[in-house]
This record gives sequence, structure tokens and C-alpha cells, in this order.
Amino acid sequence: QVQLVESGGGLVQAGGSLRLSCAASGIIFSIHVMGWYRQAPGKQRELVASISRSGSATYADSVKGRFTISRDNAKKTVFLQMNSLKPEDTAIYYCSATAPGQYWGQGAQVTVSS
Repeated sequence: QVQLVESGGGLVQAGGSLRLSCAASGIIFSIHVMGWYRQAPGKQRELVASISRSGSATYADSVKGRFTISRDNAKKTVFLQMNSLKPEDTAIYYCSATAPGQYWGQGAQVTVSS
């Protein structure tokens, strides 16, 4: 059974930092493209960042220069370091494993207060 379990969310003031982690099980982690998505209230889910099998990363324009995605294939874990957080970053953040397949975590709430 595939499981993606996020941790590290919480409440932070604007300008602060958080680090999200996503631990995977039930998949061959190293072959998947891993990503972080977010969904704010009343908005569609959007891709925040993704990282390929080889470690090549892509980012949404809104987070470039502030967020960093990384992966540890030995620990089957993907991370999202979020710095200089803004109130508009408030959302539920979801971990995903794709290519092949499509798997989702349960989500982690990130709230940034102004």
C-alpha cells in the first residue's frame, strides 16, 4: 500500500520559515518524480515545486528564490524548505509522487500570519 505522509506544517509569522517533509512507503521512491502542491481556500490546487529522479528542480514563479525542494532517495523522503513566507503562502500543502502513477499525501496545513 502506497503511503505519503507529510509533516512540518504549522503557524508562522510573515518572513518566517518552515520545512515540510514527506516520507514515502510502498513505492520505489527513486524512480518517481516528487512534487509539492498547495491548495488555498476557494482556489484550485497548484504545483509549487517538483524534483526529478536525478534531482533537477522546477518551481512556480510565486515561490522562486524562497522555496527549495530536495529529496533523499535513501530515506525515501522529499523536503520543501520554505523561507520568507508570505500570508499568500497559506494553504494545505500536498506531497505527490508521479511518473509513474499518481499518488498523494493527506496534506499539511501551513498558515502564515501577517
